[in-house]
Amino acid sequence: MLSVKPHHLLCSALALVTAQSLFAQSAPSASTATAAAPAASAASAPAPRATAAPQRVDITGGREGDADQRRQSTAAKIVIGREEIERFGDSTVGEVLKRLPGVTTQGPPGRGGPPRMRGLGAGYTQILIDGQRAPQGFSIESLTPEQLERIEIFRAPTAETGARAIGGTINIVTREGFKLRLNDVRLGAGYENGRLSPGISWTHNDSIDNFIYNLSASAFNGRRRSQTTTTTVDEEIASGAITRQQVDHTQSDDNRIGLNLTSRLQWRGEGGDMLMLVPVLFTTRAESKFRFDLQQPIGSTPPLYDVGETASDSRFTSARLNGNWRTRVGEGLRLELNGGLADARGANHSLRQERSLAGALLRTIDDDSSSRERSVTLSGKASKLLQNDHSLVSGFELESLRRDQTRRTLQDGVPLLTEFDESLQATSRRIALFAQDEWQVNTNWAAHAGLRWEGITTQGDAGDGPSPTNRSKVLTPLLHAVWKPDPKIRDQVRFSLTRSYKSPTLQNLIARPTISSRYPVGGANIPTNPDRAGNPLLQPELARGIDVAFERYLPDGGVLSANLFARRLKDYIRNVTALESVSWSPVPRYVSRPQNVGDANTYGIELEAKFRLDQAFSDAPHVELRSNLSLYRSKVLTVPGPDNRLDQQPHATANFGADYRFRGTPLTLGASVNWTPGYRTQVSELQALTAGSKRQFDAYGLWVFNPAVQLRLNVSNIAPEDYLSSNVLDSGGVRERSSTLATTYVNWRVALELKL
Repeated sequence: MLSVKPHHLLCSALALVTAQSLFAQSAPSASTATAAAPAASAASAPAPRATAAPQRVDITGGREGDADQRRQSTAAKIVIGREEIERFGDSTVGEVLKRLPGVTTQGPPGRGGPPRMRGLGAGYTQILIDGQRAPQGFSIESLTPEQLERIEIFRAPTAETGARAIGGTINIVTREGFKLRLNDVRLGAGYENGRLSPGISWTHNDSIDNFIYNLSASAFNGRRRSQTTTTTVDEEIASGAITRQQVDHTQSDDNRIGLNLTSRLQWRGEGGDMLMLVPVLFTTRAESKFRFDLQQPIGSTPPLYDVGETASDSRFTSARLNGNWRTRVGEGLRLELNGGLADARGANHSLRQERSLAGALLRTIDDDSSSRERSVTLSGKASKLLQNDHSLVSGFELESLRRDQTRRTLQDGVPLLTEFDESLQATSRRIALFAQDEWQVNTNWAAHAGLRWEGITTQGDAGDGPSPTNRSKVLTPLLHAVWKPDPKIRDQVRFSLTRSYKSPTLQNLIARPTISSRYPVGGANIPTNPDRAGNPLLQPELARGIDVAFERYLPDGGVLSANLFARRLKDYIRNVTALESVSWSPVPRYVSRPQNVGDANTYGIELEAKFRLDQAFSDAPHVELRSNLSLYRSKVLTVPGPDNRLDQQPHATANFGADYRFRGTPLTLGASVNWTPGYRTQVSELQALTAGSKRQFDAYGLWVFNPAVQLRLNVSNIAPEDYLSSNVLDSGGVRERSSTLATTYVNWRVALELKL
């Protein structure tokens, strides 16, 4: 049973679907209205009065709408276009993604985080940028919405997009070159907890004969102040007596400066030939200052320090060059060749100083690390459209990754971990072959069958000499089908049978440990502050999956859908904390390492509704409504229950949003709410993690002065709530509980958008 009660939301969503089915069945079947709800609203609304602000009309050469692309795709795909991306005036891509169906973000409300599909943890969602995997260490928060053309969400893998997507795939497509002249500038600033964060972006699109180019640049300066309180309590399990209590207060000030440059240089020849180059540069630099104090109301052993501070400086730069060449050969045969080079470099230096109340310096930790990850990719495919409604695609992919990592840690000027090499490496080589056939069987049925084979070789680094090598092969049959009971009504049912996998990251294959900053290596640490190390012997996870979805596309725009899914995982990877005899300490230390812990199951349902209120009630105002609800269950078979779910997977997540443009005025208002209930995860027989409930309210207002100037105000995390998380681990008859309370804040953002 659920520990929360999302059934109220479920009943509301099902009632909504039922109500929509009543009026959708009676709607004209031959409607030619676009399926995108926002576009339909603009098309069906009466002409504005003379006092209304004129609307800008973009001619895009008859390109398909977002919902049309979704409906016509045989494999399950959701397309989010420019209109929805721009709607809330978000400052980062992460804020856009959190409102999409089945997408969750970890951490406190209003602070974003990497996106996860179906509530699954890091690594289960394949993140692509222009169809290429994002480099390790790249933060999606570095992208701004102004640089995006669209977001594509694939709920199930295909042979062409790749099988490293147990949870799903998010493909972020940067601004494309199409023959529409753009010269847009956006000036903005955010304000949170007394900190101002300015930003500017520019997008230019134009063409010269057959040459089309797009240039996009953005610069930002993000400033944040955060506060957390962590309470650690040791309790004797038998007697319940509290033997130690520590309270750690931390305040951090972060200053992050970033520059993003992207471009598409495209040449189109006769007969469909095309040559495109996509150079991309992301670079960020961050400075952070932490001030902390440690109090111990209960405990016979004095704390290691009373107060302290940490200053850190980090840099990350990712440069990428992708090339694409397409040509047509003969009758209906298209050849495509893609290549890419990527180089991602990161560096971090931190100095931690711990002091007594009198100001005496007790300990310093000086940590200096750097990493470089390089990749080379080459892929090709051939596409053939046959006269019997078959669309055949076959191809290959080659990928080579190498990660070099250097780390040097000094404690009071003395090097630590001298038994490990300071410079370590990990490599991954992958070859893939695939073929797929998309077949329009008849007016009622369409099928998409694919077969993908991948060979993966990884070489880790134990840090003390050996470099274990793992080789694995994955054969993934993939089958998708769409059934339209009556093609005139626009209802359809989707089916998918897939295999997918998750390979360990290169960073997880490097075994050199990272020492707990609070507890020196000369003594013991505690379970909730373990050392961390990789595991060069990790094997990939494999998954078998099934998806069944019902979709209804409303005649005047909008969509209703319900999607059921299930996955069976083999060799599930999880970080496990255990007491180990280690080479870097004279006494045993708690160490957290990724391990293959066995098999697991997960399943759930995802509901979505996007429509205009007057489609359900004829006299209602033209309010655009967007809602989705997802319910999840999972079980790790080697861990005793209850709550033996997959890491970071909540019971549910829900979003509800509404937008309304006031007729006769240039004003549009909108709001949304995001909800994720709290949940507990039994990590092992001895350890459990708890994540708190999250409710986030956002609102925006848009004032259009004229077609070239508009002002947008965005307020996120209205009515902020503190976010609580905890870690409990039993060891040696003692239960240690560590609870962290993070303060969250309202974020205000204003943006002036100019179309020059």
